[in-house]
Amino acid sequence: MSRKSPFHYAGLAAVLAVSLATSALAHDKSKHSGGIQAEKGNAELAPFDVIHAKISTDGGVAVFHMAVSGRAGERIPTPVGTVAGSDVFAYVWPTSIDPAEVGFEPKAGILAMAVTAHPDFDDTPLYDENGDGDLGNDGNVWHSHWVVLGPDEACGPGALKVIDIPEGARPRLPKTWPGFPILLDSPGWDPVFNQETVEVRVPFERIAVVEDATYDGVTSGLRVNANIHSPLLCVVDVFDVASGDLSLPGKVNQ
Repeated sequence: MSRKSPFHYAGLAAVLAVSLATSALAHDKSKHSGGIQAEKGNAELAPFDVIHAKISTDGGVAVFHMAVSGRAGERIPTPVGTVAGSDVFAYVWPTSIDPAEVGFEPKAGILAMAVTAHPDFDDTPLYDENGDGDLGNDGNVWHSHWVVLGPDEACGPGALKVIDIPEGARPRLPKTWPGFPILLDSPGWDPVFNQETVEVRVPFERIAVVEDATYDGVTSGLRVNANIHSPLLCVVDVFDVASGDLSLPGKVNQ
């Protein structure tokens, strides 16, 4: 495990289309069983159109799985040239797991596993995701985070943010906290993209807390505040939600 030519016959075209559609349905049902089954076509961008989300366990490892109607990971934000005002794209699994289980303060907010890409900054200082020997230029490569989310009207009505750390505060933080003044961890678990799916395998000291958890699946866009000030990182676009209402209806291993 690492931490890191058009058809000329309309009849033939119609038969082929039906065949392909049937095959696709069979593929989806066999590959994406259990979890939260989501309706196709709810997001403008197919790489973020969630059709399935699931968390399962394999021994002492939690497996975070998401499938979309397009090719997962195909789109990343357009660089703006500065950290301030820059964008983040994310595949996110909000959970009911207490943030204390991964090193944050107890009941600090909504703990979520997130797979993100953001070409304007690097927030994984311990890892060289692109393998070029530079630890500080990998933000455009998809990578994993634990984030703790909470509401903030400054991000917009009903919007969430990654919770800020007030100046001077010294909260409990994971050992792989990257130094940003928000409840963010950069543990280095490598996301694996395979056509329409993305998965992350995460070891847990107490896997039972995962097995008792509920969850959802979300694709979203976040943005760094132009003033790089609280709130630092807001959820500004929700592309799709597996449940439709962020009610965390998923049950692990079901």
